[in-house]
Amino acid sequence: MMTVREQNLKALAAFMGQVMLESISLDPSQMIITSGATSAIETLSFCLADPGDAVLIPSPYYIGYDKNLKWRAGVEIIPVPCRSIDNFRLSISSLELAYNQAKKRGIKVRAIFLSNPSNPVGNLIDRYTMHELLDFVTEKNIHLVSDEVFAGSNHGTGEFVSIADVAHTEGFDKSRVHIIYGLSKILSLPGFRIGVICSFNENVLQTAKKYARFFSVSVPTQRLLVSMLSDVNFALKYIEIKKKRLRRMYELFVEGLEQLGINCFPSSAGYYCWVDMNNLMRSNNEKGELELWDKLLTISKINVTPGSECRCVEPGWFRICFTTITEDDIPVVMERIKRITENNKG
Repeated sequence: MMTVREQNLKALAAFMGQVMLESISLDPSQMIITSGATSAIETLSFCLADPGDAVLIPSPYYIGYDKNLKWRAGVEIIPVPCRSIDNFRLSISSLELAYNQAKKRGIKVRAIFLSNPSNPVGNLIDRYTMHELLDFVTEKNIHLVSDEVFAGSNHGTGEFVSIADVAHTEGFDKSRVHIIYGLSKILSLPGFRIGVICSFNENVLQTAKKYARFFSVSVPTQRLLVSMLSDVNFALKYIEIKKKRLRRMYELFVEGLEQLGINCFPSSAGYYCWVDMNNLMRSNNEKGELELWDKLLTISKINVTPGSECRCVEPGWFRICFTTITEDDIPVVMERIKRITENNKG
């Protein structure tokens, strides 16, 4: 008879297969449950690096990585800038440059860490780029960590591809590949604190299991989860409806901003708009960006994330969450932002 943990892993593997994967099935024995994706990230950072070692992360990136990787594990982050002129796409040449610069400074790079779909930009990594990434980490003898917590939130025309699908094709060393997943986003269950490490490296799995002892999930929560994930029809229907609602909210929000003369990057997934507010800034630098952020907070009463917090190298970009409001709230938000645009005209 299976334990609750084994039942949970089996249910999670099946669920992730439905949401994320095309050509493979996940092996529950290659998965570890943690109390949220944050714990999964920190656990992997302990497994892959020593204090003072570094990981390469395409920027702009989720600001929580600074805490998750640095605070206790002591892993340094080397941002690899992605720019609007390239549609914020990651290039291998940028990775190569960052890796070589770190090497010259005597810093050991242990992994590339990325989010797919991207937080905050909302774009997707295509298969060709994944092939290049796997070739790169093999050449450098490092690892690749893919944070896929927003899988299943794609609401545009782009195709989400899990790194697991690509890593299992012939010619790649999948022992270098590790996936972060969680149910906070896809099933709107942040309070359950369910995170997952999926790794194809036996040494990493054995070490992660020991760390995960300190990030365990309660048995009652796991029992609820088994019941929920076993209802396949409910889960798939839920995700289908959620994607439609995400698309509608995104389109309405972007349309409202465009009417104010504010443009957004065309996101394909996630819960955020990546918004270009450069034309509302008094100076085209980080100071000007933070001044605008302060106005949005104090005058418009809207709390957004400045791009500089996400290590974006181009001033004027902001992350705005459009999923914490209803359709009826959108006109209110636009009216508040309008206070800033009118103030700038004056």
